[in-house]
Parts: sequence; C-alpha cells; structure tokens
Amino acid sequence: MNVVLPAIGGRAETVALNPLLQFLRQTHATLTAETGGAVADYIPELSKANPQHFGIALATMDGHVYEIGDTSVTFTIQSISKAFVFALALEIAGAERVEAKIGVEPSGDAFNSIRLRPDNRPFNAMVNSGAIACSGVLHEVLGEAAGPRIREALGAFAGRPLAVDEAVLNSERQTGDRNRAIGYLLRNYGIIKADVTTVLDLYFMQCSVLVTARDLALMAATLANGGVHPVSGKRVISKYAVARALSVMTSSGMYDFAGEWIYRVGLPAKSGVGGGIIAALPAQLGVGSFSPLLDEHGNSVRGLKVCEALSSRFDLHVLNRVSDVSTCIVADYDVARISPRGRQPHEQDILDTHKTALRVLELTGTLTFANVDYIVRRIGSKAAPQVLILDFGRVPLISVGAARILARQIEMLEAYGATAVISGTEHNSPVFTTLLTEMKKGGRLRDFSLLDEAIEWGEDQIIFRFGGFTHLMDTTDLAKQELLAGLSEDLVRDIGALGTVRRYHTGERIIARGAPSTSVYFLQSGMVSVKFPAGVRLATLVPGMAFGEMALVDGIRSADIWADTAVQCIELPLDRFSEFCRGHPGVGSSIMRNLALLLAHRLGRANTRISLLSAN
Repeated sequence: MNVVLPAIGGRAETVALNPLLQFLRQTHATLTAETGGAVADYIPELSKANPQHFGIALATMDGHVYEIGDTSVTFTIQSISKAFVFALALEIAGAERVEAKIGVEPSGDAFNSIRLRPDNRPFNAMVNSGAIACSGVLHEVLGEAAGPRIREALGAFAGRPLAVDEAVLNSERQTGDRNRAIGYLLRNYGIIKADVTTVLDLYFMQCSVLVTARDLALMAATLANGGVHPVSGKRVISKYAVARALSVMTSSGMYDFAGEWIYRVGLPAKSGVGGGIIAALPAQLGVGSFSPLLDEHGNSVRGLKVCEALSSRFDLHVLNRVSDVSTCIVADYDVARISPRGRQPHEQDILDTHKTALRVLELTGTLTFANVDYIVRRIGSKAAPQVLILDFGRVPLISVGAARILARQIEMLEAYGATAVISGTEHNSPVFTTLLTEMKKGGRLRDFSLLDEAIEWGEDQIIFRFGGFTHLMDTTDLAKQELLAGLSEDLVRDIGALGTVRRYHTGERIIARGAPSTSVYFLQSGMVSVKFPAGVRLATLVPGMAFGEMALVDGIRSADIWADTAVQCIELPLDRFSEFCRGHPGVGSSIMRNLALLLAHRLGRANTRISLLSAN
C-alpha cells in the first residue's frame, strides 16, 4: 500500500506502508555496504559480472512479489538449476531409476569434488557429479529432446520462457575439464550411458540459462507451493518431486556450508556461482537474491545474509514451528439451536427433543495429520450422532495423510449407522478430490456446496426418522400462520378474504430484491427460499410461515424470494390490510407483536451462532 504524505518544504513524499517491504529495503540498504567476497572467475565469462549488482525478491503463495534493487538484471542460474532438474528427473524417469544412480546424502566436500560414494554413486543431486548424472538420466529417457525439455521446465518454474547465455555456455565448455573428469568417472561406473560430451552439454546448458532475482523468487515459491506456480495457478511439477527436491536442498543445497546453513537459517535453499540464491519455506514464501560476490564455498555473501536476516527477523526456521491443533475447529454444535430453515412447531419439537442426533463441526485452515487426529478425537468425545456434518468451507487444503484418517473415520461412522456429510466444497476442489481418492474403492461422499443446505438435509433426516415429517404439499390452514397467532377464527377468515390465492412453479421468482413492498404472503403449501442475488440463502420457509412480511415496516424488498417447489400462498395487499386494520384497531397491533416475536427469535438464533463461533 502506497500513500502520499502531505508536502513538507514544497515536496510530497510517497511512502510504502508495508512492514515486510520496509524490512527488505532496510536490509538491502544495509547489505549494499557489504563488499566481502569475490566474483567467480574459474569460468571466464562469470568474471565479467558487476560486483555492485544486488537484488532481493520475495514471492508469496498468492503470487505477490516484493522486489528491491537489481531484481531485473539477468545472470546465469548455474547450480541453482540442479534442484529443478533433479525434480524433473524424478518426474520423468521415476524415483527408482534416479535413486539407483544418485544418492541423497551430504558429501561434506566442495560442489565440484571428484569423489563418489563407496557404491560409486554421486552423493546427491546438488553437487556437480549428481547433477551431471541427472542430465544423463534425462538423456537416457528423452534423447535429443532432453535439452528443450529442461529449458521448458525451468521456464515453467519461472513463469516465462528463459533464454541461454551462449557466451557463458561456450565458456563453460572451454573450461569444463574438471566436469569432464567427473563425467568420465561416472561413465566408467555406468552411471551415465551416453557420450560424455553430449551429457555435459546438457549440464552446461542448464547452468547457462538466464534468470533474474524475480524469476528465482517465483521458482522458489513454486517449490514452496507444492509445485503449483503461485501466479498462474498451474501445476509445474508433482508434490512428490517437490518434497524430494526440497529434502536434498535442505541437507545439501549449500554444499559444504549446508550444515551451518540449516542450523542458522533453517530454510531449504540452493546457491549458484552466478550469484543467485533461492530459499523456499513450504506453504509460505520463496526468496530469490542476486549478488555475484561469493564466499569460499561459492555462495553469495549478501544472499546468505539476506536469508539469515529474514529467517531471524520473522522466525522462519523450518524446524521452529509450533501449532495449536484445536484452532482447526471453528465451531462444534448441535443443530437445534441455529437451524437455518423455518420449521413447523411439531417439527421443531422433534429437533429440540433429539438435538444431539445431528452434530456440526465447522473446520478451518489447512488440515494436516495432527489437526485431523484432533478432529477425530473431538468427534469421539461424544456419543455418535445420527448425522455428522463436517464443513470445509474455510479449508483450502488437506494433506493426503490427514485425508486418509478422515476417510477412515467417515467409513467407521457409517458402519455403525451414522450418516456423515461434508459441506463447503466443490467437486473440483483439492479438498474434495483428496478425500474422495482416499475413500475405499472410490466410495462416494455425501456432500453439499453450502453448509445451510447440509444442515437442512440433516434436519429432514432427523424429522423423517422420528416420524414427524409433514409433506410440503399438504395445504396448511391460514389459522396456523405464525403471523396471525392469537387472532379469532372470524378475523383470520376475514383477513384471508382480503387476499388472493397465488400459485408458483418450481424455480420461479416470487419477489424481486429492490421491488416496492406492497404485499405480505402467507405460505400454504410448498417451500420457498429467501436469497441474495449472489445465491446466498438467508432462510427457507415452509407452510405456516409468511414471507414479504417486512413490508409491514420497510418499503423496499431486501432479498429475492424463490419457489423451491410448487408453491401455493395467499397474497395480502398492504392497502387492503391497512384499511381492514382501521376498522379493527386491535388486529394491527397483534400482528406487529407477532412480527416482533418472530424477529426476536431470528435474532436469538443469530446471536447463538455468533457465540458458538466466538467460543471455539
């Protein structure tokens, strides 16, 4: 958020009111004075980098990118590419094939060490030997298409096509004798099968891809977001590949500085001798920095300090996590207290008598193993209801492990005669898809898009099971209207004679929001819904109830009224009713008293709802 402060001394000043952006600016300003380290020169083209360049970018899970400094300056990705190509190899060749050739243990050596494990495999994919082996695996699977596929994948992580710096690529080829030695060593032990020069060209090419600090932040954020690009929303790589890449980044991404890094900073990261560093905090953020001044390990001096400052200031260490699992339940209640649907008195009596037969748990946040374990124990803390509703309206994601526990819980409840219902999800949502996948043999989930719809269905089940369901198409006598309670039979008959019987088809709009309030309607048969234009249901009404009654106090309709079924009602024009009241002075006050009681009842339910939410 930017604001313009009033002019002082004749000049207005624009200020960003964002604490994180302010911190990044302060960090950049402080570290700009840091001149330690040296530009890489073992590849001649890299020695041409401007040591003054310094950029910081941070991308969030909703695709916002904070940028400070030289975030649009291009440089070669170098070893940062190893993390993404490793994930690509897992995706294309499969874990078994990749792991047969490459280990996952830290080496403790420099990134370009010519040393393998005792079983003659590279230590991990973040050192040169492991990265060259990854290139070999991709060449085995894709052949000549491996190079374009690697570039395409790196571009997908960045969210844009990425070019190759041909000058750096040629410089890599001309000075790559150490990597050639590694390549021939790998060929000798059968780790790579193709011509060494061909495989090395793939590796040199991936290291020569041009990126910016902004690109790196979005690439890191894609890893942090489980393989989904935070801007486009497109899946770039599988969650499986992301988890394994982040694991090796955590243990080995910063070479022989990895142990110190995870101890002090605690973020999965990867550096490159081009001056870039990425860091990814799962489900929260991705960081990309650029400064070509390197330390003795080949890591950007300023980049290291950027990540350390962020982690320290905002408590981002991945192993320093705490959570209160109980916060995943927003509300836990029986439905009799806050039913969203109007009920006839005998139906409401059944709900009140059997209020524990229907239970609702409203859930929130990303659900993990620990959250769902708590939910299951909370469900088991009371006798099993006949209908259990789990609302996922505030749940964006559920982990596979959590879904497995919850799916088993649903199946166990139904085996004991309880009916489990979920609400608040669409069929294409990650939550519904994950839950459905974990149901045995693809069993169906009883689900509703809206919680109110699920509650209404659950109430109907309870009323039906206890023998009290009145058919909606049975015509209710006008004398049973709540709004006319307390009036004599003669007065009720006379009021009915003032009105006109109206009939509406299923799906027909009876009252339009914004229209003048000229009539009150007494519902005799069928069911109607009170809705806002966006489709949000405020209430459902059944025979014996009135709608449009706010016409008695307000001149404009505040909501739409729709016929959920075939409907019969009596429309009472207000002008006729007013004239009738002038001849029967007590009728108007009696009806207004009934209206006040109905509104107080609705307000009481709303207050109960608020108190339930605030208490959990």
